[in-house]
Formats: sequence, C-alpha cells, structure tokens
Amino acid sequence: MNTNTVKFGLIGMTALVAAFSSIGALATEFERTVDIKMFAPKNGDRVGLGGRGWFVDLAISFEHPLAATGFSGFQLTGPAVHNNVAPFPGTFSLGIDDRLPGLIVLLDTTAGGAKSCQNIANLFNLTGVTDIKEGSTELWDTWLVGAPNFGVNTVSNILVAVAADLNQDGIFNDAPAVIPDANGDGVCDKSDLKAFGLASNIQKAKFFINP
Repeated sequence: MNTNTVKFGLIGMTALVAAFSSIGALATEFERTVDIKMFAPKNGDRVGLGGRGWFVDLAISFEHPLAATGFSGFQLTGPAVHNNVAPFPGTFSLGIDDRLPGLIVLLDTTAGGAKSCQNIANLFNLTGVTDIKEGSTELWDTWLVGAPNFGVNTVSNILVAVAADLNQDGIFNDAPAVIPDANGDGVCDKSDLKAFGLASNIQKAKFFINP
C-alpha cells in the first residue's frame, strides 16, 4: 500500500467519524423532551428602571406527565415578608427552585453567589400549571426582579434550560445550585450547560438593564 492510499484512507476515516459525531449530536437534539420558550427578556430589550422592575417570563413544555416534571406546587412568593408564605408559599433565594427543581437560570451579571455559574432559579416568584394533557404538561414560571442586584446601566446575558434526569429517577429535578465551569475559563455559558447535561433546548437573550 503506497503512502497516498494510507493518507486518503485516514482522511476518509476522519470524515466518517465527524459524520457520525454530527449524527449523534442531532439525535441528542431530537431526543429532548422538554421545550422552553422565553417571552421576556428578548434580544435587544432595554429592561427595568434603576436595575429593577423587569421580568424573566417562561413557558416550559414537557412531553411527560406532571409527576415527572419535578413541579412541587404553586408559588406566589418574593423577598422579605413575601418569602414562603400562604396562599402559595415558595422559598426565595439563590439556588435550586424548590417548586421547579430541574430549572437552570444563569445571568452573567449576577453579583452574588457563584456569579455567572450561579443558578438563580429559586428567585422566581410565580409558578403554575397552564396546560395538562395525556402524557404532557406545560408550566409557566415568572420572575419579577425587585432589586438592582443583577446590574444597572449594563448589558446582560441570560441562559435558561432544564437539567437532564441525571439520576435516572424519572423526574426532572436534578438542577444544581451552581453549574460546574467545565472548561475552567471562569465563565459559565452554553458549553458548560451542555457539558452538565440537559433535557431541553437553551433559551438565551442579550439585553440592556436600564439605569
């Protein structure tokens, strides 16, 4: 076998491996059974006043019954006296959402906790069930930002996803309090979310937080 034959054989094998990798990536996309739509913020929006009074508003559709979504109850909550009180109690803090524990929300202008790697899903105020059909569930989740803790007069980027069922218990409740910085670059982004493991698409937006 001459050198050229070996060379072209290696090129062919490389192309074949790349093709199978692409097919595998597409298969992973198609196998996702959770879909997120983000109504606010949108790319290019200029939100709030003085860093507060803006929303993150989500609809999350599961191709699964309600019990598999991880949903643990309605919430209407917030900081201080609104934290974990009737009629729809829910805790209010950084970290995993006690009402929707599969949700991951990252904001690169987060000032506290682990900064861009900090899951802030437990700051969401309003969670409810908007549609149930046989074998599928839609939940809505909303956060009204009440304090200028996420930037003022600055560009910000948000990422939203639902974690995969990593422990294989049949429930989407495996979001972390902090996303691991998989590539060690000091910033958590889409690549780190994908490395962690997702059941959903990633919703993202680049927007401006008003002074």
